[in-house]
Amino acid sequence: MKKNELYIVGIGASAGGLEALEDFFKNTPKDTNMAFVVIQHLSPDYKSLMLELLSRHTDLQIYRVEDGMEIKSNSIYLIPPKKNMTVFHNKLFLVQKQNDHVLNLPIDIFFKSLAEDQGEKAIGIILSGTGSDGTRGIKAIKEVGGMVIAQEEKTAKFDGMPKSAIMTGLVDYILSPDLMPEQLVKYVQHPFLKDDIAKDGIRNIEKDKMTKIFALLRNYSGVDFTFYKPTTIYRRIERRVGVKQLNNFSEYLELLYSDPQEIKILYKDLLIGVTRFFRDREVFEEIENKIIPEIFEHNKEDKSIRV
Repeated sequence: MKKNELYIVGIGASAGGLEALEDFFKNTPKDTNMAFVVIQHLSPDYKSLMLELLSRHTDLQIYRVEDGMEIKSNSIYLIPPKKNMTVFHNKLFLVQKQNDHVLNLPIDIFFKSLAEDQGEKAIGIILSGTGSDGTRGIKAIKEVGGMVIAQEEKTAKFDGMPKSAIMTGLVDYILSPDLMPEQLVKYVQHPFLKDDIAKDGIRNIEKDKMTKIFALLRNYSGVDFTFYKPTTIYRRIERRVGVKQLNNFSEYLELLYSDPQEIKILYKDLLIGVTRFFRDREVFEEIENKIIPEIFEHNKEDKSIRV
């Protein structure tokens, strides 16, 4: 299977997470073309029985992760105790977590690596748990155009983690665990999520629809997106069409007219804060290796340069 054909779903859970995971996998079809990586807060003092417990509720293959394990579709991967985990080129890597006196955020760590490795195909889910682990991680996923689901607070045994995620305003779906698998399948199968369809959509986009969307955004925020990078803007809007399970930009425009909350969500989606300053590496390398040397080359006599 090619890397871009597989969706990797990171699932963060803590206290009360077992019940949520059982409800989730009870309702997960056997063939989804997705892999599910479960990152749970585990006590270092006893062996986790998660594999045995989950196997009662699903026919999916379940693995306790070993260092360097390759991810395959229609499988579940469980983080072992005393480890943090990252993903790189569809393989899972383990590192010994720091001592118990240092705050450890394994969900954030995995979600950030998932965003870097999978880009817009990254999917993060936050289930029951205390604290705020996962909140920084979902920001990383949204930055690259991925999708995020949080457990509905009233269905969570402990609502700290879902509430923290939801308060960011970046969560695409707020659902009970039993309804999440159906929404996941609909999401990944939406035509606008397919690369070839998306590229055609960018080329054939109706300009008047985009102009009206830009006008709505400007009226809401005062920001004119007309001259922002077109491919980025179009792709983010396409993903919102996919999230809302609509058929085209006309339907999405109608939604924006009728639902001010969607305008707010789209605005935040377009301006999602980056997690690092030197984000466009190639651009800064060009500045370092070509632009700056040329400035000094043409300025040999006058040593002062204003920037």
